[in-house]
Amino acid sequence: MSTKMYIIRHCEAEGNVKRIFQGGVDLDISDTGRKQLEFLGKRFKNIAVDAVYSSPLIRAMKTAHSVADSKGLDVIPFADLIEVRGGVIDGKPIAESFKKIPGLAYTWDNCPQDFCPEGGEPMREAYERIWNAVLEIAKQNKGKNTAVATHGGVIRCLMCRIMFNDINFLKDVEWSENTAVSLVEFDDDLNAQIVFSNDRSHVPDEYMPKRNKISEFMRGDVE
Repeated sequence: MSTKMYIIRHCEAEGNVKRIFQGGVDLDISDTGRKQLEFLGKRFKNIAVDAVYSSPLIRAMKTAHSVADSKGLDVIPFADLIEVRGGVIDGKPIAESFKKIPGLAYTWDNCPQDFCPEGGEPMREAYERIWNAVLEIAKQNKGKNTAVATHGGVIRCLMCRIMFNDINFLKDVEWSENTAVSLVEFDDDLNAQIVFSNDRSHVPDEYMPKRNKISEFMRGDVE
């Protein structure tokens, strides 16, 4: 018996547009994000989903509703699906806050497993939290199809766990784009495999802004 879980990154939010480190900050979605959700809803129109879960943050909840509402399903908030919290840099402009802390941008881009700003959640702890959350949802929905709306850092940790079972390979896992969908299947023993990942084919390129690495952004390589 296969348990399917559609993992969806939230749509573009104001923090993405303004280049703010969102983390646990609850910022609303952007106009482009609203368009992305229209396309996401169309993608899931004919996909069977039994339950929809979401990080409790607005950007994820609105993403989850774009799947759930047309199916007459409630969105189930799940606290442990929240993004990795950045402590002192949460809600701050990326360029400004990363420049103030020596080595932080390098760590984020090159050894993200060690990322932990003052007051933030250690990435290694988030890695375990996220895996336990996903396993709990799979246990509660054996043999069913679920959709899970969450965040880029969460999805990256999850993909790393399934692909490598070693957080030290986190930098080798690509970032999921806004409203991109990944499908994970679990067998009866809750062994997970990735069927596909970071599929954003439902969104036209004009509604999918390109983002660059934080270190490149700070150097001004890409606006």
